[in-house]
Parts: sequence; structure tokens; C-alpha cells
Amino acid sequence: MRFVRIILWRLLAGVGVLWAAASITFVAMNVTGGDTAIAILGGPEALPTAEIVAQVRAEYGLDQPLPVQYARYIGRLATGDLGESYRLRVPVAGAIAEQAGATVRLALAAGALALLIAVVVASLTAGRETPARAAVSGAELVLTAMPTFVLGLLLLFLLSFQLRLLPVAGEGGAALVLPVGTLALPLAATMAQVLRQELDAILEQPFILAARTRGLGEAAVRYGHALRHALVPLVTLFGHMFGFLLGGAIITETLFARQGIGRLMADATAATDIPMVVGITLLVAASYVIVNLVVDLLTAAIDPRGATA
Repeated sequence: MRFVRIILWRLLAGVGVLWAAASITFVAMNVTGGDTAIAILGGPEALPTAEIVAQVRAEYGLDQPLPVQYARYIGRLATGDLGESYRLRVPVAGAIAEQAGATVRLALAAGALALLIAVVVASLTAGRETPARAAVSGAELVLTAMPTFVLGLLLLFLLSFQLRLLPVAGEGGAALVLPVGTLALPLAATMAQVLRQELDAILEQPFILAARTRGLGEAAVRYGHALRHALVPLVTLFGHMFGFLLGGAIITETLFARQGIGRLMADATAATDIPMVVGITLLVAASYVIVNLVVDLLTAAIDPRGATA
């Protein structure tokens, strides 16, 4: 029953998150996005006449009051209709589906690398006051505070332009290293800090001392006992940081000239392509809801006593 309550609560909260994301995006794009009718016609560069602009407004219902536009907009979304892209003239769902694979591969690779780095670094430095720990902690603080685009530019300059080890742009193979690293390193730094603090406390617990007195080696103690007890906060944090991966993908895909949802979002925002912006926003919000549902279920499975209904 606990798992059922978790799922139902997350699904209910997810509906609220999707509604809020759609509403905020609608308001933001209509307040700050300029004249939507002109954007549909290709922007001011297309030199549309007043008659054509008025015709487009009437066709798309843009001549109606904003509350009426909002009600129709929410009604379409409720039926699963994301509309047609103003810029690309194709269904929004199809355009997103076409670009989603590249972003998913980037996010999954970055998440896996970040998790691996965090576990290894935190496990090796926890419970040890050494110069290596101080150096690692300093590097983590720098990476956590550094904006994604700055880190990406530094890696690009060093590894591509100076050392010529990796290609500047591309879609697969070696070209994936720089964008994955740009996304993974700040996430790994944050997770390593949290995991190390948790391990510091766990390594002082009596059951760890008992394990050592039984003759277990340090690696067995750290990876077989301490790390297992630190998984709950790590899994929870990773779920919350998932939004960072999707948000960072917008900058990373643009910086490294990659195809994907991030680049699609940047182009749609610049062109005031409201249906596309809304569609991608809802996809990101839905992904975040699903990931956090999975995190809740994993947390309940790892530590049933800490599961929340």
C-alpha cells in the first residue's frame, strides 16, 4: 500500500506541476515574447502587412482576450494536442520526438558519469583528513559555483583548441566527451560533497567499528557497509539534480552545436514559437515528475522505514 500511495501522490502532484509549468510559460511568452502573429509570419524581417497580421490573429485566435486564449490553450493541452510549431510548421510532438533521442543520450551519459565520479571520489576521501581531500573539496566548490557555459568554454579551449584531443562539435563518439563532461562535473561535485558528509558520519558508527574488528578490509567496510547506508540521500539528491541535467542541456547543446531538445528550445524561444516552448517545458516538467517518482520508489525499496506516503 505504501508504494501505491507514493505513486498516487506523485501523479497528483505531477498534474499540478504540469499545469503550473504550462501556465507560467503561457504568461511569460505572451507578456515578454512580442507579437505572436508577427512571429508566426516569420518575424519583422518578413515585412508582413497589417491586413495579413490581422488575418493571422483571427485565424489563431490571437485577437481574443488573454483569458479566452488561455482557456483554449489549456483545453488543447488537456487532450494531448501540443499544436503546431509557428517556426517549423510541423506538429510540436513530432519535432520534439525527433530531437529527444540526442538529449536523452547526453543526459543519461552525463548522469551516469557524475554518479560514478561522486561515488569514487567521496568513498576515497571520506573519513580522511588529508591534503588530497582538501584539494578535492576545493575543486568541488569551484565546479559547483561555475556556470555551465563557463565550464564548457574552458573545456573546449583546453581540450579542443589547445591540446587538440577532442573535436569541437559533433554528435557521437569522441564528440560526446566534452558536452558530457560539461554536464557531469558540476553534478558530480555536488553529489560528492553530500555523499562525503554522509559517509563521514556513517564511518563513525558502532557497526562500522564492529565490521573492522571482524577483520574486514577498508574497501569492504567502505563499499560494502558504509556506502550502502549512504545510498538514500544520494539517490534523493540525484533525483532533484535531474533538472540540472535538462536545463544544462540547453546551454551545452548550443555551445557544442549539438542537435537536441535544448537547442530546439533555444531556437523556439528566440523565434517566440509559443507551442514549441510550451511543449518542451511540459516534457521537461513531466520528466522531472517521473524521475522523482522513481526516486521515491527506490528510496522506499532501499529504506522502507524512511518512505513517505
